[in-house]
Amino acid sequence: MTFTIRDARPDDAGTILRFITDLAIFEKAGHEVEATVESLTRSIFGEGSVTRAVILEHDGDAAGFAIWFYNYSTWQGRKGLYLEDLYVDPAHRGSGAGKLLLRHLARIAVEEGCGRFEWSVLDWNEPAIRVYDAIGAEPQTEWIRYRMTGEALKAFAAG
Repeated sequence: MTFTIRDARPDDAGTILRFITDLAIFEKAGHEVEATVESLTRSIFGEGSVTRAVILEHDGDAAGFAIWFYNYSTWQGRKGLYLEDLYVDPAHRGSGAGKLLLRHLARIAVEEGCGRFEWSVLDWNEPAIRVYDAIGAEPQTEWIRYRMTGEALKAFAAG
C-alpha cells in the first residue's frame, strides 16, 4: 500500500473528530469525547495553538492521523515532542501505516532539535505495545501519570 502524510488543515477537523471518536471507542471511552469540529478547529488551527496534526492518506482518502505538541525537559534543557494520539483506520492496520506515522514524527523531533519523543499507551493495547517495542521505544514504568479533570480540577483551582 502507498501512503502519504500531509499537514492537517482546518477543513480536516471533521475527519480528525471521526478518528478521535473511533480511537475513543477502541479504547472503551467513546462516551468521554467532548471535542467538536469547532473546538478542534480552534485548538489545533487557531491563533496561538501549540498543537500540530498530520493526516495519513491512502489513494487520497484519509486513513489515519497523529496529533502532537511540544513539551519541555528541564533535565535536557530542550523541548520534546509528545504524541497525544495516533490512529490508523482498521482497514489499514498491519500495513506499516502506524510505523510510517511514528517515523514521520521522529523525523520532526530530530529536525526540531527535540531531546525526546514520548507517548502513552494503555497497558492492555498489546498490538500497539508490540509495535512500540519493535521500533526500539522503551516503556517508562518508573513514572506514574496523574491527571485532574472536570469538577476536581475546578475545585482545586478555586482553592
